[in-house]
Amino acid sequence: MVPVTGLEHAIIGLQQALDSPRRHHMWRWLVRHRMAGVKEALAREYSRGGDAWLAARQAALLRERDALLRKLGVLGPTVLEAPDVEPVRRDLKRLVADLEHHRQRLSDLVYDTVSLEIGGSE
Repeated sequence: MVPVTGLEHAIIGLQQALDSPRRHHMWRWLVRHRMAGVKEALAREYSRGGDAWLAARQAALLRERDALLRKLGVLGPTVLEAPDVEPVRRDLKRLVADLEHHRQRLSDLVYDTVSLEIGGSE
């Protein structure tokens, strides 16, 4: 069984909140709370500082993380203030897909780093 990371757990929590029944204020506050968890998990990401051949990917992941944090910052107030939650929900669903892609790229980088440390492939 593969352990669930903090970021993965936060993404799952946000996805579950987005899929929950949309009782106006309860849904808004639940989603906002889960968004805060995602922001915290993204902010805890760090660069391992590995070999030069991984530096470009690490830099790209950091830029991507910063862009995701900005999107979360922009959507946060909208969750609470938008008169219609459906457009916000659609935007957040797209963001969840972006977060999943980021998480996968982060996992790939960690895998490649560990692979390099223990002797690589082939």
